[in-house]
Amino acid sequence: MLYDLAGADPALRFSPFCWRTRMALAHKDLDVETIPWRLTEKDRIAFSGQGLVPVLVDGARSLHDSWAIAEYLEDAYPHRPSLFGGPEAQALTRFVNGWTDSILHPWIARMVVRDLLDCLRSEDAGYFRESREKRFGMTLEAFVALRAEQLTDFRKALQPVRLALRGQAFLCGEAPAYADYIVFGAFMWARSVSPFRLLETDDPVHAWRGRMLGLFDGLAAAAPGHNV
Repeated sequence: MLYDLAGADPALRFSPFCWRTRMALAHKDLDVETIPWRLTEKDRIAFSGQGLVPVLVDGARSLHDSWAIAEYLEDAYPHRPSLFGGPEAQALTRFVNGWTDSILHPWIARMVVRDLLDCLRSEDAGYFRESREKRFGMTLEAFVALRAEQLTDFRKALQPVRLALRGQAFLCGEAPAYADYIVFGAFMWARSVSPFRLLETDDPVHAWRGRMLGLFDGLAAAAPGHNV
């Protein structure tokens, strides 16, 4: 069972961290029931000892934090396809995790965070606006006001991803693995909530995103979102 962040529409799942976990579970070929969870429903996951999703319940175990869940899945299901491809690759994937959290996510937030507000229930929207405006030190509208002007710099920031995709279909080589799911989760966050186009259609990152959308019988492509 996976507690998965949802919008007003329970089918709309937009958390980049939850998408990492959903793709990891599909990679491991593990069936999972996803439970829609909203930002103001902290009590529903209090059993996990904290207030954020994803929360994975596997038998008697409950886990939170997407990285910890990925490590658990790798250890608990060693005979299923590997998420990392060995300890050295796992260590390098930790770098991708850090780069995505510290560089890619802040960029995407500047592009789409105001649009996300419109996807929430009214009670969640109030919480989201107050908490994020406190974090950013400005209104959500001001935070994204320059996104059109900043788009070129955002696309330049993706150059490490383009370089990694030279001569290979996925960040992890000829087949995807957890590093791909980490970066892809960020783009699913944007696709789920915003019509703002982040990528040019001739960008190798756009082509990679298309391949990722098609994985696991179109798991991500079938999710509600914007085709931009």
